[in-house]
Amino acid sequence: MASYPSLAPFVLKRPWLRNMLTPIASWYSNAAGYRQLGLRADDLIVEENENVIKALKRLPPKEAYDRVYRLRRAFQCSTAHQLLPKAEWTKPEEDVPYLQPLIDQITAEEKEKHALDSMTIIKSH
Repeated sequence: MASYPSLAPFVLKRPWLRNMLTPIASWYSNAAGYRQLGLRADDLIVEENENVIKALKRLPPKEAYDRVYRLRRAFQCSTAHQLLPKAEWTKPEEDVPYLQPLIDQITAEEKEKHALDSMTIIKSH
């Protein structure tokens, strides 16, 4: 799970609020500009965290290769001060989380390991 509180469950339970905020969220995602460089949202996750490094090691080989390709292509575009052709932009339906579920799984495993390691056994007489 993320280390910050999320309003997503609150928003998703209220259809009127979800309908109101969905266009704003779509606009923000497009305005961020990462899709115009061919990136996905999970490509922007900082790799300096230990859990992210572990999650990257758990990625399937094809997904890891695609991620490196997207990052290199975006870096090349950024260096040349150009955007990709519109046909190569990441479409909203392609921008699905692929790394965050692994990070959440690793975090849950670490919490479980910590809970088991810190467990105290109380002997009853």
